[in-house]
Amino acid sequence: MTTLSNAANRVQIGLFTCACLIVLVTADAAEKRPNVVIMMADDLGSGDLGCYGGPVKTPALDSLAARGVRFTQFYAGCPACSPSRAVAITGRHHIRAGVYTVISDPNHKMHLLEREVTIAEVLRDNGYDTAHLGKWHLGMPLRGPGKPGPEKHGFNYWFGTENTANPSHKNPTNFHRNGEPVGKIEGYACQIVADDAINWLEEKRDPDAPFFLHIWFHEPHSPIAAPDEIVSQYGDLNDRAAIYSGTVDNTDRAIARLVAKLEEMGELDNTIIIYSSDHGSYRGDRNLGLRGHKGSFFEGGIRSPGIFFWPDGIPAGRIENVPAGAVDLLPTVCGLVGIDKPKGVHLDGSDISPLLTGDRENFTRHQPLFWLWPRPSLDADASPTATIRDGSYTLHGFFGDTLFPDVDAIIQLREKIMAALPEDEKVNPGVPFISRLYSTKFSDPAAERLRHEHLRMYRFHEEWIPKLKADRFQRFELYDLSTDPLQKTDIAAEHPDVVKRLSEQLIKITASVMADGPDWHLQTP
Repeated sequence: MTTLSNAANRVQIGLFTCACLIVLVTADAAEKRPNVVIMMADDLGSGDLGCYGGPVKTPALDSLAARGVRFTQFYAGCPACSPSRAVAITGRHHIRAGVYTVISDPNHKMHLLEREVTIAEVLRDNGYDTAHLGKWHLGMPLRGPGKPGPEKHGFNYWFGTENTANPSHKNPTNFHRNGEPVGKIEGYACQIVADDAINWLEEKRDPDAPFFLHIWFHEPHSPIAAPDEIVSQYGDLNDRAAIYSGTVDNTDRAIARLVAKLEEMGELDNTIIIYSSDHGSYRGDRNLGLRGHKGSFFEGGIRSPGIFFWPDGIPAGRIENVPAGAVDLLPTVCGLVGIDKPKGVHLDGSDISPLLTGDRENFTRHQPLFWLWPRPSLDADASPTATIRDGSYTLHGFFGDTLFPDVDAIIQLREKIMAALPEDEKVNPGVPFISRLYSTKFSDPAAERLRHEHLRMYRFHEEWIPKLKADRFQRFELYDLSTDPLQKTDIAAEHPDVVKRLSEQLIKITASVMADGPDWHLQTP
């Protein structure tokens, strides 16, 4: 068995990223490796939590941040669910891992490739007992026969859902345990997941092995629900902004229960906790005022909270301004617990453990932070196809062609949806209409039917993959986040040298990613 690294012997680290929480617990370094717990929120904005100046009361997360490291520039792997999760669990770009877009198991062959090496597999191979709880959304055999489930990706135990909690966070009916349906469960999704995590810690885990607890919460993804007594603290019980805040508050309370259990077990001081979100919020008013929201490569779509906690290893109360992200989690976990990174695997992320342990001089990012999500767009200006971050600069690249055969039909359908909505639903403050089409159920049956028709028309088709692989960037935009954090002014024309340098890197990495991506339309089901 590989011995712990010097850093892991010295420190115990807790990592937090808004919507994603990782906990590593370290007992005596000479006897037992650190345990690891990862938690991630779903659709949580970078400006939701109290410790980020947000409107929601989150004392548990605020406390972890105050006793650890809070990143001011922490990034999700993609501004959409499935791709972001593939990045977070592998440390690789999601297309390399087989995930081009948001997975619909009945309609897509794609899934997280079984050949990919996950954090769970790395840790299990080094003696960890492993469990996944909550949302998965990386492909399951439940409605996509032949797809590998969490048990094929390194988890000895799993309890969760294929995608969102249905019919809402309240009393969900679609949880499975190790592939078997559980049926209706009374309560709220975040508390149900916390209950199962605590039960696993008490009764199911191997007490002689370190553990990896991987928790992907459903909240605040729609359809949303939270207890009335919590929602009432933020507004009217029918106010969707108040309900949204209630789901975040309720999740913080679930996390508090888990932290209390770790403390009761005597493991908290030996626990590394990482918490983050899978991307920005669909509510534009919860993303720190940044440009963009869920679905966009502008800062509002990919910025997420990033909290790292480890009482015995991370100096408390530090704020870290160096950009980092979910793509760094796998190599960072390896660095913290002192195990080798997967051999023969191109990792797009870097080991940021020196930033956490105070050894900043030894941190090197081997490849710039990079995002690529080629997808159909009705408006090429709506969101970049790809983005690269270098220092304070972000360069956005745009593919030129639309994949839609009939753009007018999509626009007309959106107009029909708007016309069908009751007057009080035509405008939802803080939530752009395009976000509502993906993240909100409409009360009017006709509008809801049209919304589902829109989802079918807008869905990614795997037959598009050859065209995507052949597509090229048509133009670029450049922003300096040090002087323009809201990305209001494109300065590409004033800095052609920077555009040339970064565009060359962007094109090179894009080509590498696309070369690795499988062509699903050629695969047999």
